[in-house]
Amino acid sequence: MNEVQDIFNLYGAQYREKHSLSYVQSKAFTAIAKCRTAALGAHIDTCENCGANEISYNSCRNRHCPKCQTLSKERWIESQKQNLLDVGYFHVVFTVPEQLRPIFYQNQRLMYNLLFKTVAETLQELAADKKFLGAQLGFTTVLHTWGQNLSYHPHLHCIIPAGGLSTAAKWVYSRKKFFIPVRVLSRLFRGKFLHHLQSLKLSFFADFDYLNDTRNFADFIKSCYDKDWVVYCKPPFKSASCVVEYLGRYTHRVAISNNRIISINNGFITFKWRDYRDNNKWKTMTISASEFIIKATGRNHRLQSVNSLRTCKHFSVMI
Repeated sequence: MNEVQDIFNLYGAQYREKHSLSYVQSKAFTAIAKCRTAALGAHIDTCENCGANEISYNSCRNRHCPKCQTLSKERWIESQKQNLLDVGYFHVVFTVPEQLRPIFYQNQRLMYNLLFKTVAETLQELAADKKFLGAQLGFTTVLHTWGQNLSYHPHLHCIIPAGGLSTAAKWVYSRKKFFIPVRVLSRLFRGKFLHHLQSLKLSFFADFDYLNDTRNFADFIKSCYDKDWVVYCKPPFKSASCVVEYLGRYTHRVAISNNRIISINNGFITFKWRDYRDNNKWKTMTISASEFIIKATGRNHRLQSVNSLRTCKHFSVMI
């Protein structure tokens, strides 16, 4: 099987001669390149029955490594199952227009925090409205910054219980279909996000230096208002246990798994990806090794929760 580690070892040195990596990228790069090799040492496993010994190289345990996520994911899933409520759950995804992606990339900490803030405000405000639920809502949100084809695509996944607590501390069940229309969610989310965006101290450079001019920035904001922001709700989970299983895949997902890499040839990497906009069809893409390396080491995600319900426990924030 072709592996991310093979790509790093074949083309990594050449890449690092021409490009600099951030601390997080450099740490991930080194860990993946050395994972389960002599560079990280080894340990001896002894069979309790026959006494046979087997030497195994140590794992890097970096969260970006395709080899090291399965065990940590399973441990995380087991520890989180106690946080589940015995109700249904919905999965809602908030996305931003493509024109905002460069602004996100140049101001990542500010923009990611703003995305979490505005999604939380949107869900809580609409859930409190008696027209929709009339209750206090709890939810967990997961940020992803890449798509299946490794393109930069920041978006937020929300796992939301089917109900909330009323002011009388009684559980209010939501409708079988998601209780807040996605069009209503989209418009309020857009308004809140762009309102807060104008108060941030953002940095613009390279092709977007023109946004440092207040008039240009105002025009840019107006163009974002003119766009329809995509918010969609996926079918509810079959059972509460499926929620944590699903979250585990998202919180411990790496940019690309080894089994999606088809070939490594003459400085180019070909991999398969699922096109969700085209009936989930599998397609192939070929990019240079240097582009692959920066994408495989430079993406991250964060988990945050706004579990304000007294029956829920808080998740920690993972960065």
